[in-house]
Amino acid sequence: MNLEVKFSEPLRVFLAGVMQANRQDTLMESQDYRLTLSEALRRHIPDVQLIDPWAENPGSLAYDDDQARHTFLTMTSKASEADLLIAYLPLPSMGTAMEMWQAYQGNTYIIAITPYVHHWAIRFTANEVLPDLESLLGWLEDGRFQQQIVPAALARRQS
Repeated sequence: MNLEVKFSEPLRVFLAGVMQANRQDTLMESQDYRLTLSEALRRHIPDVQLIDPWAENPGSLAYDDDQARHTFLTMTSKASEADLLIAYLPLPSMGTAMEMWQAYQGNTYIIAITPYVHHWAIRFTANEVLPDLESLLGWLEDGRFQQQIVPAALARRQS
């Protein structure tokens, strides 16, 4: 079902999620979830404005310390300026926890996609916790996301 709902202002969505997770090397976890989320959000909310640290910073693992520090601080700050933050956490991620905290401090609506439902950083910052990506995609398909989540996220901008 492609339920398209128009809103008076574009929804700003920050895509947070594992990059290095608990790796101890200089490699990155798969970022395919970002492409899936981006595609689904654009299909169902055509004027959505996506903030994606991975897309905005290709090759970031090769940044020198100054550039990496600037990028980290800029991206965590942007998390607090979004209307909605979607955090994909199949593994723990310190960077995503920082983005969630900044978003929480900025009164941003937060959806966590994770099995870690008992972790305090998730329990006490997220407005919604979903077990998997398919659940969120289902919300987009059946219209719940557009009818309930988007208005709740945009209402926070007013407060």
